[in-house]
Amino acid sequence: MTLSFWRKAFAPMLLGVLATGVASAADYPAPKHGEWVVKDFRFHTGQTLPELKLAYSTVGDPTGEPVLVLHGTNGSAESMLTPGFAGTLFGPGQPLDARKYFIILPDAIGTGRSSKPSDGLRAAFPAYNYDDMVQAQYRLLTEHLGVRHVRAIIGNSMGGMHTWVWAQRYPDFMDIAVPMASLPAAMSGRNWMMRRLLVEAIRNDPEWQGGNYTRQPRSLQFASVFFGTGTNGGNQGLQKLAPTRAAADALVEQRLKAPFRGDANDHIYQWEASRDYDPEPGLERITARVLAINSADDERNPPELGVLDKAIARIPHAQAYVIPASADTLGHSTVGLARFYQDRLAQVLTHAPRR
Repeated sequence: MTLSFWRKAFAPMLLGVLATGVASAADYPAPKHGEWVVKDFRFHTGQTLPELKLAYSTVGDPTGEPVLVLHGTNGSAESMLTPGFAGTLFGPGQPLDARKYFIILPDAIGTGRSSKPSDGLRAAFPAYNYDDMVQAQYRLLTEHLGVRHVRAIIGNSMGGMHTWVWAQRYPDFMDIAVPMASLPAAMSGRNWMMRRLLVEAIRNDPEWQGGNYTRQPRSLQFASVFFGTGTNGGNQGLQKLAPTRAAADALVEQRLKAPFRGDANDHIYQWEASRDYDPEPGLERITARVLAINSADDERNPPELGVLDKAIARIPHAQAYVIPASADTLGHSTVGLARFYQDRLAQVLTHAPRR
């Protein structure tokens, strides 16, 4: 979750922020959409799905240098195609100029137009994790799109964690890895505790009915808004939006009444997919140039833990950039605004060698 969650749960507020955060979003080619079906996909649990649909979007010409862009929890490829991200990176003269790069944005397993519990299996859908999601992305690129190497992999939040997994599992597949709003360490602390509480709030709702509900449990939106408010937005950013109790009450009411299109089973699976994430033991396997981007006000990945600094020291040719907190940053969602780091991304794309 990150920018995608805000777009769903807090859409009116966040879209206004994104619109004002970019002076003029450059034009880039219209995204194209595709799907591929994997037969008998085997998950880490040993479960198989006879047909796993993997949806994706692309920007640019397939003859361009490939770049893989990975979205956050509850998101999809569409959640990365915003003025604040794509409009700042994909246009003419921008770091990922789509006239030069072929940008591939998959919908991860369980999200978007890819196979997910709400397609019909509900709680009988195979329990997937990040390893399964990355394996599916790899197969999509290599077996369907014919891509054997990419210039860069860039991921946001869950996509950032996927980028850490990619960089270890397929170290020669990319020149550059840009994990954002994430840490290369075991899912733990507040990050996991809040995910666990969100999932339990839904499962313990009688309206969930063991996953066989006929309408979305009311706990889904309430728990999601609670989670988003507690782990997103930044201290200064939220104070700017709600400087008084009355303003804070109004903001809560707005979020609770905003249109919410999520599915309870999908959300449970998406959050629980992170349960065994832990790339820390394999950091030395990373050979790509790494630019890790976090924000100082990231509620889920606080820099004071020192996790990122220790990890970067173990990886050759790695650097970290922590975006300073301000009233204009959005906590965990800050990386959805590429203006904060587009120059640094451009530098690594310019100078990292092609392997």
